[in-house]
Amino acid sequence: MACGSGACAAVVAGVITGRSKSKALVKLKGGILEVSWNKTANQVYLTGDAHFVFKGEVS
Repeated sequence: MACGSGACAAVVAGVITGRSKSKALVKLKGGILEVSWNKTANQVYLTGDAHFVFKGEVS
């Protein structure tokens, strides 16, 4: 599994602190995510695979 919001936050924080470029690959247990931050537009883009991991029923 992967935490997309955490990956996005990590890249944005990395850019702000000068530790990352605005486009980065983030390696997580569930796979690799590509995160890019358009600082001017203040938009973060997340790209990666999606996998079905659970099926449930609410009653």
